[in-house]
Amino acid sequence: MQFLSDNSARVHPKVWAAMQAADAPDTPYDGDALSMRLDEEMSALFGRDCHVLWTATGTVANCLALATMVEPHGGVICHRESHIEMDECGAPGFYLHGAKLLLADGKGAKLDTQSIGEVLGGITRGIHQVHAHAISITQVTEYGLAYTPAELKAIGSLASRQGLGLHMDGARFANAVAHLDCSPAEVAGPADALSFGFTKNGAMNADAIVFFDAGKADLARWRRKRAGHLQSKGRFLAAQILAMLEGDLWLANACAANAAAARIAEGAKGRLVHPVEANEVFCHCSATEREALRAQGFAFYDWGPDSARFVTSWDTQPDKAEALGKAIAGL
Repeated sequence: MQFLSDNSARVHPKVWAAMQAADAPDTPYDGDALSMRLDEEMSALFGRDCHVLWTATGTVANCLALATMVEPHGGVICHRESHIEMDECGAPGFYLHGAKLLLADGKGAKLDTQSIGEVLGGITRGIHQVHAHAISITQVTEYGLAYTPAELKAIGSLASRQGLGLHMDGARFANAVAHLDCSPAEVAGPADALSFGFTKNGAMNADAIVFFDAGKADLARWRRKRAGHLQSKGRFLAAQILAMLEGDLWLANACAANAAAARIAEGAKGRLVHPVEANEVFCHCSATEREALRAQGFAFYDWGPDSARFVTSWDTQPDKAEALGKAIAGL
């Protein structure tokens, strides 16, 4: 019973069908008919002009987006437990040609205007220090918490006053939309660029960088090619994204994953490390208790010395989520 990661989930059958349908000659790279539809479809979803690049990984989506906002001598304010800091093996520094990550604190891996302000307030030595060029936030955070529209507005206002770009790592953006029950535009807030994750939510290997600025998208196209990420048969990535957008499959899948996590949370009351707002459940569990759960067939990651992380996905069976919740309750 698999709760290691939503990256472990199956590819949705509709995505497989779309990739099969795309298996016909077409213009290479991103000049094919499917890739050319992405701007239109995303613009309809967000209710504003969007400029979309497909990528094969979330890491490169984050880095290429940030590379349009940050000079090599600049920095990105992010949470010290963000994915770009903890899980991307220095890729931001590589793609941004040495730019620095400026680490901030915040409960549940959330940034706010105070924590961002503390980082900015520490930059006092002019040309001798790295200055912030952008802020990167994660929707939902590494601990499964969603930024509300009001929180996003406050951060966006600060970014605007300071002349900073605003990037959103949306590896689980769909789960945030499902939880908040708001429009995608409200959940993206004032972001200049969104890394819209599909791989965790039913695609095989396709994420999208959604730019709300045509100039940044044009720059990112050159950077994507230079970085070796302009795939020759890009239509297969575009096909996955379009299949997920059709009929709001992306949202239905996220709702299913969130519902499975809620079933687990029901059994984990009193043990929760963070509120469950998406598809991740963090529980206080001793080493002995974790081994007892594994002995019952549950696979998951330890999260520090006294807790565990359980992640659900679009294809998590409700009975398995309920069984895990009952097993935790019975510890």
